[in-house]
Amino acid sequence: MSLSVGIVGLPNVGKSTLFNALTKKQQAAAENYPFCTIEPNTAVVEMEDPRLDALAAIAKPQQIIKATVNFTDIAGLVKGASKGDGLGNKFLSNIRECNAILHVVRCFENPDIIHVTEGGNKPAPVDPAADAAIIETELVLADLETLSRRLDRYRRDAQSDPKKRPALEAMQALADHLNEGKPVRSFPREEGSPILPVLKESNFLTDKPVIFCANVDEDDITGEHNPHVAALRAYAEAEGCETCVISAKVEADLAGLSDEERAEFLASYGLERSGLDRVISLAYKTLGLASYFTAGPKEVRAWTFRRGWKAPRCAGVIHTDFERGFIRAEVVSFDEYVKDGGTAGARASGALRSEGKEYEPQDGDVMEFLFSN
Repeated sequence: MSLSVGIVGLPNVGKSTLFNALTKKQQAAAENYPFCTIEPNTAVVEMEDPRLDALAAIAKPQQIIKATVNFTDIAGLVKGASKGDGLGNKFLSNIRECNAILHVVRCFENPDIIHVTEGGNKPAPVDPAADAAIIETELVLADLETLSRRLDRYRRDAQSDPKKRPALEAMQALADHLNEGKPVRSFPREEGSPILPVLKESNFLTDKPVIFCANVDEDDITGEHNPHVAALRAYAEAEGCETCVISAKVEADLAGLSDEERAEFLASYGLERSGLDRVISLAYKTLGLASYFTAGPKEVRAWTFRRGWKAPRCAGVIHTDFERGFIRAEVVSFDEYVKDGGTAGARASGALRSEGKEYEPQDGDVMEFLFSN
């Protein structure tokens, strides 16, 4: 399965610079004026996982295949986007296609950077919470418009079909929730609720997981004592969302460096992982995703699955035939695989075990599936 993260933010907050750095490709314009990004730029980025190297040292494969994440750089939204202002609804549709949203917010001072809320031609005070709220409000308004269209249809249908009235009542409650400025993701939902089919079918923008990304100056890379970061983190916590701190400038400097140079560069800042690695890890956590591995002479590979999936469904990530004809899975944890020196050693030690259809794979499992054609 593929994870798609949409990078959003007001114009000139550094999201296109971050996109360029994260993908290690200069695919997006990064100019200091509104709407410099017009078409959404996309790139497939490999997820760094040191466990793959450890597996490869044992399995001696011909190649290593990493899990990937699709990043989409979406043009800057502005106040009024839900009504078509700026570049409007075109970019709302781009967000709708993503699994998660990485919301980049400027958390550093720079008097040379213009701010679109000031007419797009002069600086403005840094106010991360207010900037974040602008986009959140536009997404709420867009969802309210989507829901309103469905409500009109359901009101007509419910007059002649009483079975639709529970869904109508649930949708009206959701509309009231949105009218209070609250996102869909905070709307209460229980198993069997009539709102669940509506949520699944509508793909609301504010029902997607959001990671708020504080873009800081290169001299303040951790943001530990940055009041703007603290303000954004407080806003995110109130919204029930995660926060990460990253310097787009530092990530840009990392682009193009060798692995050894990157390690030295990060060490000079007291970091073990790049912003890219932290963002991907947080995206995985936010979406409830994990990786299992296959290891053999042909390849060592990471496969992405959703936590809680049963073994047959995880097998289907490799090929649908594996899921349909699933018999059992041979499983060993990553730690045991490395300790025992591979599958043969794990079998000899008893660490390798057979699991059936009810098994829920864990992050780091090394697996081989047996299936019938």
